Amino acid sequence: MRKYLKKKNLSKKLSILIVGATGFVGSNLLCFLSKYKYDLTAISKNSNLRIKKKNISHIKIDVSKIKDLKKKIKKEYDIVINLSGYVDHKNKKKVYDVHYIGAKNLINFFKDKNIQQFIQIGSSIEYGRIKSPHTEPKFLKKMNTFSNYGNAKYEISRFILELNKKKIFPFVILRPYILYGPRQTKDRLIPQTIISCLKNKSFDCSEGTQSRDFIFISDFNNLIKKIIDKKIRGEIFNVGSGKPKNIKKVIELIQKKIKGGKPLFGKIPFRKDEILKLYPKITKAKKLLGWTPKISFNKGIEKTINYYKQNETK
Repeated sequence: MRKYLKKKNLSKKLSILIVGATGFVGSNLLCFLSKYKYDLTAISKNSNLRIKKKNISHIKIDVSKIKDLKKKIKKEYDIVINLSGYVDHKNKKKVYDVHYIGAKNLINFFKDKNIQQFIQIGSSIEYGRIKSPHTEPKFLKKMNTFSNYGNAKYEISRFILELNKKKIFPFVILRPYILYGPRQTKDRLIPQTIISCLKNKSFDCSEGTQSRDFIFISDFNNLIKKIIDKKIRGEIFNVGSGKPKNIKKVIELIQKKIKGGKPLFGKIPFRKDEILKLYPKITKAKKLLGWTPKISFNKGIEKTINYYKQNETK
């Protein structure tokens, strides 16, 4: 499946379009890539761009509306990175519109534009109930992930691979596990736990017997940079540490570091579709990209706690 890009004129700045640039992952990636000599364009549905630099331009677009794309995107891009998302996964229509229709619109818009890479951010949920540790598939069979969000992500992956059979499409699909770090929304496990502990509050939790794989946001950014630098396309990569963590122990670690908060384990029941173990093999990323996570979980949690101390306790 793997193909590599031809060398291009190195005197020209790479032009990169980041879709979903105001979210947790997008804003961190935009900040990271702005340190390099790229010509960056950020796309989002709102105008709240968190970083402003000379090499960044911003376009307000709803990617689920193809007319919006055709009207507002006039420039040619070398690389497109699709990070667009919708936070409330219970809203079936919104999830489908953003994660499937929006992504499909982007792909259809750029498939004949001679782009060099289209990096699609998928999800670990695409594996559904397949037993962990997960390995990247060579092809995708029809399956139900038991999640509106997971199904939308899975179906757009299938769409990309089917398109690639008809004509070479320079895709890379990434399947991150649990990303965490500064700027993450407060409704996620780690920031929610940190903020509750900083405020010394009691907070409801599940029993915490699940195992999940966590990856610090800067390690994710470094992976994207390696994909760009090595000019890889035609691949699916798992993005994680390969070392699952027990959720109860994660919460207790945060509580111990902050010295506050009272987790009430067992107050939140498991979902009907709860998967107790969810983690990947990351051998492929190590082999093809020379990438391994650099930030230990302990260090990543400390960095994240420091961010919320500075931004949530004022």
